[in-house]
Amino acid sequence: MNDPGSKKCSTCQRVLPAGAFASNRSRPDGLQTNCRECAAEYYRRRQGARGKTVRVRVPVPRGHKRCPQCEKVKPHSDWERNRPSSDGWTSYCRECRAERNRTGYFKRKYGLAPAELDAMTAEQQGVCCICLTAPAEHVDHCHETGRVRGVLCFSCNAALGQFKDRPDAIRRAAAYVEGIAWKPTLVAPGVYQLPS
Repeated sequence: MNDPGSKKCSTCQRVLPAGAFASNRSRPDGLQTNCRECAAEYYRRRQGARGKTVRVRVPVPRGHKRCPQCEKVKPHSDWERNRPSSDGWTSYCRECRAERNRTGYFKRKYGLAPAELDAMTAEQQGVCCICLTAPAEHVDHCHETGRVRGVLCFSCNAALGQFKDRPDAIRRAAAYVEGIAWKPTLVAPGVYQLPS
């Protein structure tokens, strides 16, 4: 006869403490018929039969968590808080989460996969295609069509934005910097003449 704090597993036939069984409200004793180990093994076999793999459970010390992306066990200081999750921490460590967010952003906004973005940057030898000196870090795109034009440095990307992608304004700015005055001349009240 089993003592009240234990139960016999219907699969492995071992008598185990009640804590070794998951809860099941529909059973008279409120516990599953199989112990957690046998239930986990059954789940692995079923998933394997379907061609799916089950992540191996890795022992993690207290105050740490394992990241499923980099597969490293890291202290909680390398994680962000997430109240709704079961353990109160985000699913991925800070580094992996930042990389996933960056990858997702470029995919959503520009339709670029990481390999495509890396290829564009490599094609430009890693430098901004306007100033040719600063590292290329910001994706530039046409605001009307959404088409990606290239990868620029922060300053050149911001400058195009300030010029509102208007080629005429950019040409006048270039001429101004080269020393050609583009000041309009007042020829009559309300009538200005631009230099040719």
